[in-house]
Amino acid sequence: MTAVTDAPPAPMTHREVLRALSGLLMVLFAAMVSSTVVSVALPQIVGDLGGTQSQYTWVVTATLLASTASTPIWGKLADLFDKKRLLQVAIVIFAAASLACGLVENTGQLIALRAVQGLGMGALQVLVQVIIGAMVSPKERGRYNGYLGGVMAVSTVGGPLLGGAITDTDWLGWQWCFFLAVPITVVAFFMLQRTLHLAEMKKADTKIDYFGATLIAAGVSLLLLWVTFVGNDFDWISWQTAAMVAGSVVLLGGATVVETRVKEPVVPLHVIKRRDPALAVVASLAVGMAMFGGAVFLGQYFQIARGFSPTEAGLLTIPMMFGVLVSSAVAGRLVSQTGKVKPYIVTGALVLTGGFAMLATIDHTTSLVFMGVGMFLVGTGVGMAMQNLVLVVQNSVPLRELGAASGAIAFFRSLGGTIGVSVLGAVLASQVADKIASGLAALGIDTSGSLGGSSLDLDAMPAPVAEVVRASYGDATGHLFLISACIAAVGFIAALFLTPVKLRETVDLVEEIVVGEETVLGAK
Repeated sequence: MTAVTDAPPAPMTHREVLRALSGLLMVLFAAMVSSTVVSVALPQIVGDLGGTQSQYTWVVTATLLASTASTPIWGKLADLFDKKRLLQVAIVIFAAASLACGLVENTGQLIALRAVQGLGMGALQVLVQVIIGAMVSPKERGRYNGYLGGVMAVSTVGGPLLGGAITDTDWLGWQWCFFLAVPITVVAFFMLQRTLHLAEMKKADTKIDYFGATLIAAGVSLLLLWVTFVGNDFDWISWQTAAMVAGSVVLLGGATVVETRVKEPVVPLHVIKRRDPALAVVASLAVGMAMFGGAVFLGQYFQIARGFSPTEAGLLTIPMMFGVLVSSAVAGRLVSQTGKVKPYIVTGALVLTGGFAMLATIDHTTSLVFMGVGMFLVGTGVGMAMQNLVLVVQNSVPLRELGAASGAIAFFRSLGGTIGVSVLGAVLASQVADKIASGLAALGIDTSGSLGGSSLDLDAMPAPVAEVVRASYGDATGHLFLISACIAAVGFIAALFLTPVKLRETVDLVEEIVVGEETVLGAK
């Protein structure tokens, strides 16, 4: 006879969820905007601190490494410890690091503190999703995905605009790109203290897999370092590539062996190996590569190929933000009403593929209206697919594994985005160099020198040369979107094979347990 376990905790009311969600969305906005707001200001920041081009790269890489590598670890910690307390610890880490970043005196300090900020940033992004998963059932979770999509859209597009405004305002200065997050997170901290009330989960003896976590962090960090610097600091086929790729394979292979043997694995391989979670991971990897890898170059296209200012370039990406905002809200509502998630993921991946296919035809003279339609389709596809893929994984695991599962899919999405940016960046550099060389040759200009280190200060170039550079960037960008369309198509194919299940209406997985002749519900 099987003993009866505790029944799953009663779900929070819609009003209670909205109150807690306000603080969670503030935290998520602060974390995401802190990444994008710095992008425009970074040249001035590094210049004021007397940094080098190498240090410029490391300011970005430090945050990326810490955030991505720590994501699955934070997710697992959410399964082992109190989620609310863990979130508050992450808020303190992030706020303190953000404050310190604005007070640095040299680039070395900024790199170190950006790594700490990245730890907090990765924690906040995954913990917000885990906590929402602990508050509401997968079916009801769809209606709240619209809010998440809205925050992601506003922070992604609004961050660079805000960064440009801050750096252009003399009495503020670039330091406020970092200070900005502090008051937001402080207010959110106290809001969550009052409004976030999660049911306590009874846990067995807590054992942290330190060895597995170390192997995962080291392996992922080495892989991301290779992805960041290959094609720039060394060739794709080189001893550095061989050493770094081999090292990451050995470390991650060792982590896989460890994770299959420990009681509390950081990455739940038994979940990832199942059909639907595995397909969701593949689709998330593809969507991340296509979305982040493709969209990140839109700003460069508008500024270099079309001659717009950074602020204008940010405004021109509003159609994408609007697409994410509308589609995530509408799809989320429909998911909650029907309990079905596959149709919206498939449709979203298809629309994403179509949007990138449309953008693959652009050059330096393409109509901005045409560009706007293509960006709107890309945003619509992302809004329908990205958050709903998280639901697929969360729907298949009990509450006790929610953090690890959520952290895993967030990790693969971030990893895909990082790889996408690196690969597409290398393609863009190669295409641009070839097109500039042929364009300058047509003008009778000697191109025997290296073009890779040429300045991109178009105002300092003779008009004919500047036009060649603009045309080269504009025409080469279309190739990136063609690659993005092919990658998105992989996500579409993976989505087609998802099982058409209905999302559960309970926060935790429940199963029927027979005690004698009586059937009761117990949490798995």
